[in-house]
Amino acid sequence: MEPEIIINYDCEIGENPLWHPLEKKLYWLDIAKGRIFWFEPSTGKHAMCYEDIPVGGFTIQQDGALLLFRTKGEVVKWHNGNITTIIKNIPGEEELRFNDVIADPNGRVFCGTYSEAGKQGRLYRLDTDGSITKILDSLGCSNGMGFTPDRKQMYHTDTRANNIYIFDYNRATGHISNQRIFLKVPPTEHGGPDGMTVDSKGYVWSARWGGWVLVRYTPHGVEESRIHFPAFAVSSVTFGGDDLMDIYVTSAGGNDKKANGSGAGALFRIRLGIKGVPEFFSRIQL
Repeated sequence: MEPEIIINYDCEIGENPLWHPLEKKLYWLDIAKGRIFWFEPSTGKHAMCYEDIPVGGFTIQQDGALLLFRTKGEVVKWHNGNITTIIKNIPGEEELRFNDVIADPNGRVFCGTYSEAGKQGRLYRLDTDGSITKILDSLGCSNGMGFTPDRKQMYHTDTRANNIYIFDYNRATGHISNQRIFLKVPPTEHGGPDGMTVDSKGYVWSARWGGWVLVRYTPHGVEESRIHFPAFAVSSVTFGGDDLMDIYVTSAGGNDKKANGSGAGALFRIRLGIKGVPEFFSRIQL
């Protein structure tokens, strides 16, 4: 299936596509340039709605606002340009930024950082009361996450380790345990695992940064299919549309298309007749 370019804002680091079921729009980021965009499939309209401090990931609050995870561990609620601070900063994260986040079934948010300037990445859990807890340390680049259909296990990607891990997940407490490798991208493969999602059958979709592809794996970690893109850095994936049958994929490298491909920095859509599942709302209290 040939991926369809929906819009190309030449994103330097296009990321975090997420369907907003209340607005019936898809939102996504350009991390490097501190931009957020939306696309409305029913009308074909699209626009940039935010240009400010870089955002590494976001979730959708139950009231429809966006929860933005920015540099230095800052977390804010954003709604039509109005900002309310949830966490001003996290000690020890002054030189880093958030990289990928996901709301869990109870409205908590798992939020990771990436390593830079000699500091290792971490994974945090932001609880609904606004408290934040470090749960994983010494990561290369905390990245894509997802849940199994029974909500008893959680996936977590470390791009620089070339691994997607799976944990036992306790929905009542948000605790994760029993870490093991779900998938290891072999060194003979190009690119590392980046953003991911899980479809209605429990198959895992993993974007391949530096690999020109999106790969679908069975719940046992066996490759089922792959889709090639005209973009070197395929960065993340989600399902959208009223029926969750549209697959949206972000890419990076729009600042140098000669090196990164004609579709670098674009938002893509694929229609394969495969259904996704709704992402969870975050429920962080102010």
